[in-house]
Amino acid sequence: MTRRQIRENLYKMLFQVEFHDKESLRTQIEIYLEDLEMADEKDKRELRDKFNELVENLEDIDAKIEEKANGWTINRIAKSELTILRLGVYELLYVEDVPNKVAINEAVELAKAYGADKASGFINGILASVVKEVSE
Repeated sequence: MTRRQIRENLYKMLFQVEFHDKESLRTQIEIYLEDLEMADEKDKRELRDKFNELVENLEDIDAKIEEKANGWTINRIAKSELTILRLGVYELLYVEDVPNKVAINEAVELAKAYGADKASGFINGILASVVKEVSE
């Protein structure tokens, strides 16, 4: 799988966080990975590892999103956009082999595919704010 395919599948897995408790979420993720025909075992392991790391850091990621979203709480952000932001912030803060510009660009592309009409600008602004803070 390409990095983009990994990222898109991770987005789909992460989207489920809002709809399942911890126990059923693990079951749903395993079902998702079992049904993922284009992924080999290495890809599935990478997806599982990244998903688990992301979920483990979700509280910090959400806090960073709220900090940068200027008056928007996590509960006010549409689930699709929230999921994209979570993935983007995760890549910016926890994944060292993804350049910041790539992480932002990929998040914007996901927003164009899965978000509302103006979601890409909203996501770009928040992620750019995270990058600015990290760079300082």
